[in-house]
Amino acid sequence: MLDREYNLLLNRLGPTRGAETRFFAFADTVATRNFKGDNEQHGWMGVRFQSQPGQPPSDILLHVNLRDTTAQLQQEALGILGVNLVYAASHQSDSADTFFAGIFDGLSISRVELDVLELSGPKFEKEDARLWSLQSLRRTMAHAIVFDSASHIVEPSSVLRKRALLVERGRFDPVQEFQREMLLAAERQIKTEETSLSRDPSAVLEMTIHHAAGGEPIDPATLLPRVAQVAGMGPVVISNYPQSYLLVDYLRRYTDEPIRMVMGIATLAQILHEGYYDQLPGRLLEGLGRFLATNVKVYAYPMPAELFRKILGKTMDGTAPASGDVTLDNYLPGPPLDHLYRYLRDAGWVIALSV
Repeated sequence: MLDREYNLLLNRLGPTRGAETRFFAFADTVATRNFKGDNEQHGWMGVRFQSQPGQPPSDILLHVNLRDTTAQLQQEALGILGVNLVYAASHQSDSADTFFAGIFDGLSISRVELDVLELSGPKFEKEDARLWSLQSLRRTMAHAIVFDSASHIVEPSSVLRKRALLVERGRFDPVQEFQREMLLAAERQIKTEETSLSRDPSAVLEMTIHHAAGGEPIDPATLLPRVAQVAGMGPVVISNYPQSYLLVDYLRRYTDEPIRMVMGIATLAQILHEGYYDQLPGRLLEGLGRFLATNVKVYAYPMPAELFRKILGKTMDGTAPASGDVTLDNYLPGPPLDHLYRYLRDAGWVIALSV
C-alpha cells in the first residue's frame, strides 16, 4: 500500500515539485471490532516520508491493538493515532524520546497499544528499532513486546495464536541449565495429560520490568542481551506485568489452548504468599482464582534446599528439608495455607515435574 501510494506521488508530482517538496504517504490496514466482539482487533499503520526534498524515503510501521469497546471508538482512536504518526514522522522523528512524546497525544493504553515498531530508510540507519519498541513498554504504551526465536520483534499472534503454551517467567541473567531442563520436563509432562492439542506446545520465556516485590522498574533496553541468550528456546515476551495472573490474561487474548506455568518450587511458594496480591480486594483467593481460572496449571520443578531458602529469605513459611532437593512432596506451607496447598495439588492445578 505504501509502495503504491508513494510511487503515485513521485510519478505525478515529482517532476514539478520534487526539488522543493518533502513527500509522504500514509496507509493502514486494521480489523476493528465485529458485531460479536470475538475477533482479534488489531492491524498495521505506516508512513513513508522524506526528511529532505529529493532524499530516499524512510518508513515507520506500527502494529496496534485496539482496546475500545466499540468499532466507532476504535475508528476514532485510529484517526487520532494516524494524525499523530504523520506529524511525528515529519517533526518528531529525530529520537525515540521526541517521537513517543507526540505519538500518543490524546490517547492512552486503555484505547490503543503499540507493540511493534519498525524503522527503515536513511532517517533511521543509526537507530535500533527494537530499542524504540521497548520505549513504548517503558512509557506504558504497550503491555508486552514479543520476540520470535530469531530475536526479532513480531506481532504477538504470529507466535502465540491458538498454541498451547509452556510459560517460564524469570530474569535469565544469565540463563541457567536448570531453566532449560524445566522446559524439557514440561514438554514431557503436557504430553501425558489427557488433553487434545491441535498443535505442538510452544515454550515461552517471559521477563517483566516490574517485579511483584516492587522497586524501580527495569530499563527494558537492558533486557535485550538476555533476549538473545534465550531466544533459541522459544518466543520471548518482555512485559510490564508484576503478577502472573495479569500475564495469563494477556496470553488468553491469543489462545484458548492449555497454558502451563513452569516454575521452580520457590516461585510457587512466592505466588502462594498473601502479600503477592495486596492490590486485589479478594487478596490471595481472588488472585489464584484469576490465575488458574481458564485451563491454567502450574508445573513445579524441584530445587536445592539452599537455593530455595535463599530465594524466599524472610518470607519463608512452613516446612522444607534443610538439605537435598525441595519438592512438592516435602514442602508444606504454614497454616492455614497448607489446606489450600493440598487442595491445589489434589485438584491437579499444581503438578510436580520430574527431574
